[in-house]
Amino acid sequence: MSHEPVAIFDLPQELLDSLRLKETSLLQPDVNDTPSSAHPSTTDADGKVGKDEKTASTSCVLCSARFPDIQEQRRHVKSDWHGYNLKQKLRGHKPVSEVEFDKLVGDLNESLSGSDSPDSEEEDDNQRESTLTTLLKKQARLGHPEDEPLDTSFSLKSRKRGAGKPPLIGFSSPLLPSNMSLGVYRALFTTAELEHEPDMVRVLRNKQLKPVPSKPPSDASNGVPLPSTMTSPQIFLCMVGGGHFAGMIVSLAPKLGKKSTGVEERQAMVIAHKTFHRYTTRRKQGGAQSSNDSAKGAAHSAGASIRRYNEAALESEIRALLTEWKGLIEESQLIFVRATGSSNRRTLFGPYDGQVLHHNDPRNRSFPFSTRRATQAELMRAFVELTRVKVTEVDEAALAAAAAAANNTSQHTQSPKPSAAPKPAPSKPSKEEEEAILHTSQIQGLIRRSRAPALLSYLTTHSLSPNFPFTPSTQPQHYHAPTPLHLAASSNLPAIVLALLTKAGADPTIRSGEGKPAFEIAGDRATRDAFRVARHELGEDKWGWEDARVPPGLRREDMEGRNEREKAEAEKVEKERRQAEEERLKREEMAKKAEAAEKDKVRRGTGRALGAVEKSGAEKREEEGRGLSADVRMRLERERRARAAEERMRRGGLGGGGR
Repeated sequence: MSHEPVAIFDLPQELLDSLRLKETSLLQPDVNDTPSSAHPSTTDADGKVGKDEKTASTSCVLCSARFPDIQEQRRHVKSDWHGYNLKQKLRGHKPVSEVEFDKLVGDLNESLSGSDSPDSEEEDDNQRESTLTTLLKKQARLGHPEDEPLDTSFSLKSRKRGAGKPPLIGFSSPLLPSNMSLGVYRALFTTAELEHEPDMVRVLRNKQLKPVPSKPPSDASNGVPLPSTMTSPQIFLCMVGGGHFAGMIVSLAPKLGKKSTGVEERQAMVIAHKTFHRYTTRRKQGGAQSSNDSAKGAAHSAGASIRRYNEAALESEIRALLTEWKGLIEESQLIFVRATGSSNRRTLFGPYDGQVLHHNDPRNRSFPFSTRRATQAELMRAFVELTRVKVTEVDEAALAAAAAAANNTSQHTQSPKPSAAPKPAPSKPSKEEEEAILHTSQIQGLIRRSRAPALLSYLTTHSLSPNFPFTPSTQPQHYHAPTPLHLAASSNLPAIVLALLTKAGADPTIRSGEGKPAFEIAGDRATRDAFRVARHELGEDKWGWEDARVPPGLRREDMEGRNEREKAEAEKVEKERRQAEEERLKREEMAKKAEAAEKDKVRRGTGRALGAVEKSGAEKREEEGRGLSADVRMRLERERRARAAEERMRRGGLGGGGR
């Protein structure tokens, strides 16, 4: 079997011929525990599932959910779902799954996708409540019994599909280890195919599709490319919530493409996709504006008016897109929808004139795993998750033993639980250890603050060795830097290093738990120079400098002179750079002034080129009137004629006075 993820509709023929249906009782993973195939790191190089140590760090035991990375886990801890399950645990009730929580929130006409947005907007109403608070208060008012089963069906009606069945259908093969099984999502099969579940291997074989080439072959009769996207089955996926909508129609047959290296790879073939986003959710408070209006009355703020308009516009855009895709949706084998809240479900399922999606459509499916904000990338991730084979390593003997233990526990619920063995209390540190820990914290604080005189005074006052070992030695930082000299060297503090060596008499040959002397963990040249200066001042016979890996000694005057020369050279280079930059700016400024003067000279008419033909008055008037409307040109012409008449009258008056 290939090490890369395998698509359900493109299984290797050798594996397909050897598949056998597995008992569902042994393959019942939680919906949220399904490993995401979008992250191939869950399998090792041999195609086996990785160890639990990696996934355990990105999971929530309370909500029984796993996450692809630590960022998703942190967002989950801040979510309303996790907070609700915490309240349930404090009340002594069982936690709910994400599907059940979405159903509870849907009854409140709330949308949770916008509640995690980082944006915020201050409103006039300070009494608005979060979705979690509203849900808890509603349950407190209604006295809803927590043991009552929740209706988590797909539509608004009370109907269930596949109740009590796991989301994955398991298969085994002689080509795989005995404890390894393959899983396929039950939602990928139609209702008619699920009626013949014992014959599911044959159904899976019939669903195999040939890859479609990236450039479809042309029809030999007329040379027109064949519509390859319509020759294979397709599914429709959409998500809506929190003002976000994403829709996509994807072909189940993969498309053959090539990587940059020239190696062929199979890619998903998207027939159509579209996303919308409108500002409809109330920041901080969460939930749609229409839901808040129904609960507390219409708000009169500017933000509320904008959100009402955007809700209507988003609903219109989504329904118009569904109408445009009506033919493609009708040809789709399955319809996967995630619509959080009753208002979003009404947007998709109506009722309204010309609606495309219907509640009673047997093709309707919900996503059998957790999804994030409605985006095109999230839809593609969901499609990949749906159509990839899940590799699971299950210890059947352990599962059987766990099931038997669970049955025995349920039969003896009234029997008292045996008290757990008390944990041994941690040993209390002795007085000497407490004193050593206190000295360690004080010395480390003085070193990190670069207080050389205070450090020397502290060592002298408490009669401590300059090679005082930090306590406790089991801490990782003490393994790397066990003495004050090691800590000063790793912190790049040359003044502390020089004081410890020349004044306190610290031993530079002491090695850390990693087998390194203090000189080897120094991070900059100034700190290393401090070791060389100490070697010159203390002499070659003071310590085994070769064992301490310290280079030959360096006089303090030579070090300071070299630093001064390097500083002067750096200042000279910086000065030259600034002068060159100033000259460049002056040249650019002079060039700009010369260009502006040339343009001004040309504009005033004094810069006419030699041999150029003088324009006539009519040509000048025509050039000035370009781009103006007819009325403006007529008004300018009247003003010009009036000025000319005044000039003639003035000249005539002056001539008459001279006679």
